[in-house]
Amino acid sequence: MAKIIDGKAISKQIRDELRIRAGELLEKGIPVTLAVVQVGADPASTVYVNNKKKGCEYVGIRSLSYELAEDAGEDELLCLIDELNRRADVNGILVQLPLPAHIREERVIRAIDPKKDVDGFHPQNVGALCIGQPGFVSCTPAGIIQLLRRSGVEISGRECVILGRSNIVGKPMSLLMLRENATVTIAHSRTENLREVTRRADILIAAVGKPKMITREYVKEGAVVIDVGINRSADGKLCGDVNFEDVEPVCSAITPVPGGVGPMTIAMLLHNCLESVNLQL
Repeated sequence: MAKIIDGKAISKQIRDELRIRAGELLEKGIPVTLAVVQVGADPASTVYVNNKKKGCEYVGIRSLSYELAEDAGEDELLCLIDELNRRADVNGILVQLPLPAHIREERVIRAIDPKKDVDGFHPQNVGALCIGQPGFVSCTPAGIIQLLRRSGVEISGRECVILGRSNIVGKPMSLLMLRENATVTIAHSRTENLREVTRRADILIAAVGKPKMITREYVKEGAVVIDVGINRSADGKLCGDVNFEDVEPVCSAITPVPGGVGPMTIAMLLHNCLESVNLQL
């Protein structure tokens, strides 16, 4: 029977730790503030934004909310970001993605001050991660590292296969696993003999966005399986990239969907908000 890695419980541990840190900063007269910007009213984005606001409230971080219309212009958004960059009372800036098609995400990401880029998407922070310099790390990959560490999973020396090469998860995840001294392979849609590659993994991280794609044929006996996917199955239920029922009997540990990686993303966002204070001193 595989160990179920409980992201809800681990994220609660982290949020409780952050709550103490935020309280200590407040006692020193240093409040922490996150500005959250949403363009349009995409239902999924609204849920994510509300969860982030609730997380801020729990930890003791002030959140400022900016809701722009779906047809808001790119320049309007950039002007708002510029204002938030210049505000001394704003420590972190989060622009909820995805943005409407008429707004260029890359330009928006680059506009955010790297010292306030709590999502860890700015090229300067990505570059810092590549060369081992201080900076913000993308929240989902950082959360996965915490899941593994706090679940007692040995990373150093293990073979890790990351299925997916996105800028938000796959690429930064590979860099973080390298930093933890894992041997890393990135697999993707063009990888030949994919099942042979993934079956080498002691730690398999699935981030492909295809419902229940990973079955037991992809998994080595006793591997640790981390499911990053958030999809809807044919019956409308939330599911991951991993076929949990099929894979769970053959692995040593696995994250569920929901309740695995998802809660960790918000926990690490809150962590980055507190870290932003040190970068801005």
